Amino acid sequence: MTDVANPLTQNSNLKPQTSPTPPDLEVVKMTKRFGTLTALENVSMHLKPGTFHALLGENGAGKSTLVKCIMGFYTPTSGEVLIDKQKRSIANPRDAHGFGIGMVYQHFTSVPAMTVAENLVLSRFDSPNLINWKAECQQLNEFMETAPFHVPLNIPISQLAAGQKQKLEILKQIYLKVRILILDEPTSVLTPQEADEVLGLLREEVTAGRLSVLMISHKFREVMAFCDEVTVLRKGKFAGHGLVNELTISDMAQMMLGEKREPQQVEKALLESKIPVLQVKDLHANKDNGLPAVEGVNLTIYSGEIVGIAGVSGNGQRELVEVLAGQRSPTSGQLFVNGDVYTATRNEMFKHKVFSLPEEPLRNACVPHMSVAENMALRTFDRPPQAKGGILLVLKAIRQMAQSLIHQFSVKTPSTDTPIGNLSGGNVQRAVLARELSADHIKLLIAANPCFGLDFNAVEFIHTQIVEARNRGVAVLLVSEDLDELLKLADRILVISEGKFAYESAIAEADFATIGRSMAGH
Repeated sequence: MTDVANPLTQNSNLKPQTSPTPPDLEVVKMTKRFGTLTALENVSMHLKPGTFHALLGENGAGKSTLVKCIMGFYTPTSGEVLIDKQKRSIANPRDAHGFGIGMVYQHFTSVPAMTVAENLVLSRFDSPNLINWKAECQQLNEFMETAPFHVPLNIPISQLAAGQKQKLEILKQIYLKVRILILDEPTSVLTPQEADEVLGLLREEVTAGRLSVLMISHKFREVMAFCDEVTVLRKGKFAGHGLVNELTISDMAQMMLGEKREPQQVEKALLESKIPVLQVKDLHANKDNGLPAVEGVNLTIYSGEIVGIAGVSGNGQRELVEVLAGQRSPTSGQLFVNGDVYTATRNEMFKHKVFSLPEEPLRNACVPHMSVAENMALRTFDRPPQAKGGILLVLKAIRQMAQSLIHQFSVKTPSTDTPIGNLSGGNVQRAVLARELSADHIKLLIAANPCFGLDFNAVEFIHTQIVEARNRGVAVLLVSEDLDELLKLADRILVISEGKFAYESAIAEADFATIGRSMAGH
């Protein structure tokens, strides 16, 4: 990009003309079909000007389909989008932007090698081929002075922490002068303090009448703290609406699930004798690029104990889990399970009864094109009764075992022969959970973000299964970016930051503020 002599002093063409208040947005009787599948059926929703609106529902409830119809990614089969009571045709995100609507997605969209300033200019729909950087930088500095939060303009995206990257995604939309901001699970990569800061500052913009927000979320705490209204979808249909200050979490759960239920409290058994199961001594491991990821970690987990590891994504927890699961070789240090040296081979995992619930199970724990039954047998296919002589597979035994686990763990699948890649995310996780927790005399369970992106019902089920394993004497390592999940389940919590443990406490004495500061590297 090259400087040109003529400065860009007129900025009006990069921003849609806007009224003093955000537009009124209505979705009226919207239906979206994909072939024979009806993803959205006769759904209506009203986002009033200057309000913070939550969109709730289980996975597959139609939330993403609804917002993609609003943004112009999908053309609805029927129904209308009204903006300020006028029917509008939105064929693509550019059209949506013209009406002042923008969206922040679950995954970052910035170019890692470019700076914050370059990404902001690139985000414009009319970004010119030749850019006067002197004029642009002046305008960007003026924008940052009035923005609700700040990110350094001259730093490459690759050097930003995850929280800063998410802030930038939101700043892009504010820079583009959107008046309706759609957020898809916006706090999944943020520390608790960062989440409260970002949502709190957006709340101020909403309260001041400068912005309307529609947020897809699974986090009831955030909905209760920051939102004005909630619309709930269930199985592609409208399931309820209300003012947040007139609803309880149980009310919202009833709309989502079709039955009234309180968030389940875990029942932890008191276990007197505790034996060291996993011992990690001075462990070091590298990232894929050869740079240090885990640096001198020491950890002991006892039988009948859940040890939670908190941390913002990218601080070494993924590499630590991969070493323990045999997917990455350490550069130095030692692992012991049940007192024996442990190198995470398949034979050692079988001998010591080590099982895992990895992050992104479809990618890390399954073969997508293989059947549900075959995936459930990945641990045991070469052992009786599923094999004879370690070679001949007994398909009838494999299917019978799968049918039993499908029933026991409530896996929703058309049949045992269905490719596991065809299942929803929650049911893939249930299938992996069934395989890992159904083994006899399991000693150690390693769970990494086991509920990421799952709906309320699936989360409660998985939490219950993890705690029941702990109550049977299983040692559990729970790595999660959801601090509420760790505070609910763990007996002891550690914070990992830049590959090292920065905080440790029994859960009863854990300090929320200190945990958040440690996660942020302070």
